[in-house]
Amino acid sequence: MRIAELGRRSGVPVPTIKYYLREGLLPAGELTSPNQARYTEDHLRRLRLVRAMVELGGLSIAAVRDVLGALDDPEKSLHKAMGTISAAMAPPDLDASDEAAREVARAFVERQGWTPRPDSYAFKALVAVLTTARDVGHERFTGVLDAYARACVPLAEADLDYALGADSEDEALENVVVGTVLGDAAMAAIRAIARRETSERRKDTGSPPNPEPDC
Repeated sequence: MRIAELGRRSGVPVPTIKYYLREGLLPAGELTSPNQARYTEDHLRRLRLVRAMVELGGLSIAAVRDVLGALDDPEKSLHKAMGTISAAMAPPDLDASDEAAREVARAFVERQGWTPRPDSYAFKALVAVLTTARDVGHERFTGVLDAYARACVPLAEADLDYALGADSEDEALENVVVGTVLGDAAMAAIRAIARRETSERRKDTGSPPNPEPDC
């Protein structure tokens, strides 16, 4: 297919496709003339993947390049890809240096029967959250973490089931990317819907106000 058809089928404007080509996010097409190239279904699939990471995941071009590098790594694995994707989605100024928050995070992780990995993005992100919660006077926020953990274990299982429900390793790795990027966006949306619905139910079935005391 020509670049115009690639843009039409992917929903990505042609100037953006050319930019991705220059940045190395999309492999060059097969030249059919000095100014024309032919693209394949593989280009279309990679372009849709890049679009998901940029538009829904909010990843920078540099972060997308890192993720694609993990996908194209001859030593690639699902485990490594998940770590690369998580690191790519990390804020660049993540501060996880607070020792008190690190101890709280370590205790929480161990309480779940998990292995603390202080150098991982996820652990550092948790430390940053706990530090912020304390700094804004919400130390009791730590009380919801165990409930979050109970909710997240089946979500992690669903993520892995989605990734492994593929016909090839390449497709499985792409599923990790899409599942991570789209999964985070979907969970934020679903959580907001569930919170609204729960609030509505509590409002409709809440206890009546306390009666005035007898005098």
